[in-house]
Amino acid sequence: MQFGNEMMRELNYKKLAAEIEIWIKNYINSANAKGVVLGLSGGIDSAVTAALCANALGKENVLGLGLPIESIPQDLEDAKLVANHLGISFAISDLSSVYRELVKVLPSDIQANQMALANIKPRLRMTTVYYVGQSLGYLVGGTGNRAELAIGYFTKYGDGGIDFEPLGALYKGEVRRIAQILGIPKKIIKKPPSAGLWQGQTDEGEIGMTYNLLDEILYRFDHYLDLNDLNAEDVEKVLKMMKSAEHKNKMPPFFEIK
Repeated sequence: MQFGNEMMRELNYKKLAAEIEIWIKNYINSANAKGVVLGLSGGIDSAVTAALCANALGKENVLGLGLPIESIPQDLEDAKLVANHLGISFAISDLSSVYRELVKVLPSDIQANQMALANIKPRLRMTTVYYVGQSLGYLVGGTGNRAELAIGYFTKYGDGGIDFEPLGALYKGEVRRIAQILGIPKKIIKKPPSAGLWQGQTDEGEIGMTYNLLDEILYRFDHYLDLNDLNAEDVEKVLKMMKSAEHKNKMPPFFEIK
């Protein structure tokens, strides 16, 4: 098993995709929801999530949202491509003006930083997706994978604000494998992953390593395998990110009266 060479776990990925689809259908039914709404970013994770939901529930019960905020225009075009390919409904709400107006009224005596400003964007998107979901009786589908969730590479109460996470147990390389099985357009599969937080931003650039390496480290950690033949600095970096992300993956703690 070597993620760097695209050799994933010994899984039947076609069977796995079918099992995820059954799980989605059962979960939506258990919540008495009518369907699923999710943000379509134009990237592979949201494309795979949308495809699994469409297969599970019927394409007429899945709605993709394009939510640009001073975004790269090509990302919206890629999102349209995915929606058209899957045959699901697609609606666009440009939140750029909302973002700019909110920034104007933020406390002027607080020095903003790039990440604090950037994280407003996924939180505005989350608010919009939940407005649509609640209006239609839909649940909000998450698009995070195991690698992103483990290291906290998502915005708390932003893209992390969802109702269910179909890809949460899949490493990034495995999402690519599922994407191929589902027939996601090659352009989307090969597209460099990006959260679109600012111009030129990429996931791997911000994380500081490739997803292949991140997958490898996480897989070995998850399955208690030897990490000693990997670069010690890379391993330590991932472990620190995982530790720092613990608060993102838990319900908020509260004081317990004893």
